[in-house]
Amino acid sequence: MTAVNLLDFDLDGLAAWCAGLGEKRFRAVQLFRWIHQKGERDFERMSDLARSLREKLAARCEVRPLVPISEHRSADGTVKWLFDVGGGNAIETVFIPEDDRGTLCISSQAGCAVGCRFCSTGHQGFSRNLSTGEILGQLWHAEHALRRQLALPAGERAITNVVMMGMGEPLQNYAALVPALKVMRDDHGYGLSRRRVTVSTSGMTRLIDRLREDCPVALAVSLHAANNPLRDALVPLNRKHDLADLMQACHRYLERAPRDFITFEYCMLDGVNDGLEQARELIDLVNGRGPAAVPGLRIPCKVNLIPFNPFPASGLKRSPRDRVTAFARELQDAGLVTTIRKTRGDDIDAACGQLAGEVSDRTNARERLQRRREVIPIHADPAHGVRA
Repeated sequence: MTAVNLLDFDLDGLAAWCAGLGEKRFRAVQLFRWIHQKGERDFERMSDLARSLREKLAARCEVRPLVPISEHRSADGTVKWLFDVGGGNAIETVFIPEDDRGTLCISSQAGCAVGCRFCSTGHQGFSRNLSTGEILGQLWHAEHALRRQLALPAGERAITNVVMMGMGEPLQNYAALVPALKVMRDDHGYGLSRRRVTVSTSGMTRLIDRLREDCPVALAVSLHAANNPLRDALVPLNRKHDLADLMQACHRYLERAPRDFITFEYCMLDGVNDGLEQARELIDLVNGRGPAAVPGLRIPCKVNLIPFNPFPASGLKRSPRDRVTAFARELQDAGLVTTIRKTRGDDIDAACGQLAGEVSDRTNARERLQRRREVIPIHADPAHGVRA
């Protein structure tokens, strides 16, 4: 019999499983704290649990973390782990230290089926969804390994923020994602506030609605274009959920938290989406103007401009710094909060869009993406007014 992995449960799930052993909920809370707050795997060391319960646990279950294949450290302090998830698949997880926070970028799938033009993971193809335990296993390993390495005092967390921006489209793995988010937010788990847990999506609008109901967290949307023809070419999901559909879903997501905002991620591609014309389209879109917008529907937002990390199969280049700055200034002058993401972990291929891992592809992604490039070429005109 395969042992149950306790990392697969949120607190309610663990309480229900413990109830099957004849144990009360408070025992599940104690166990949950040992696993997530203290990073303990050995049931014998869980000293406040009754011996009878420890024996039941040892016979039926385990805390099964992911096995790191490698750990690489960047000159800027960024750490990237490669984890074995079986079946010829490996996923990547990245820790980004800053003065006021420690952010962990977590993967949700082995590969990705969305196939965004500028993303290295998408060009690898897709193998499978990760389990809740595999999603949480990245956080569990990183948090407790970093505490030891940094010699942090008891009770001090290494990871203050989690972003679901690693390999995969998180909302395509919804059933495993939501319990993992609940553990991250649970005070008996990692105790992260809703604004310190971010889910990034390429625009699965119906699941954005479900997330609002099931486990509201900060929402980031991989936008990258503010007109439908160009976004169709860059983010294939746009053909199913176009910009008007996406803006409506973003508006609905904020209805219960009017002081929150959406983060729009915008990867800056040389001569493709980085001209002032595209900046003005973006301003119009989030203010409910223009052909792609819902008239009058304004989205409270922050725009995060991301330097592209080139890889040969993309056929794309990074925007020059002066054009990124001019794009940002145009947005800021229109009143949009705009940041330019610093590149981190370039020397260990840990920067945005570079996560690749090792994926046993079931989707023939390379062939599909090459055909798409041939059918829908992307090119720039001399004034950087881009057409797909």
